[in-house]
Amino acid sequence: MEHHGERYERGLKALQFVSGQAEPNVVDIATAPDLARYVVEFGYGEVYSKPGLEPRDRQLVIIGALAALGNAAPQLRFHINGALNAGRTRTEVVEALTQIAVYAGFPAAINAITAAAEVFAARDAED
Repeated sequence: MEHHGERYERGLKALQFVSGQAEPNVVDIATAPDLARYVVEFGYGEVYSKPGLEPRDRQLVIIGALAALGNAAPQLRFHINGALNAGRTRTEVVEALTQIAVYAGFPAAINAITAAAEVFAARDAED
């Protein structure tokens, strides 16, 4: 990605932390370079990087929101992985996603737990 200043660099650093990758690619840069820049600059450089919550807590909030949406499985898997990278345990992730059943319904919680199982299996396969 092209460099766009301090906000971009701050966002890229946060995105690298969440993804665990030196070259994270959350958006197809060739197809949507502006969207990729917005994600890095605003999503991670502004909102995610604000003081007030630790990354491990932000990740728990993010996976709850994505699970409740029910239509963001790739992003949910990405952020479940990010929650684990930020120090959350598998038990904490499962408990947070189980809580979703009360507020967003059982289908959303079941889909989220399925996404978590996929992430856990992929991480186990890497070990």
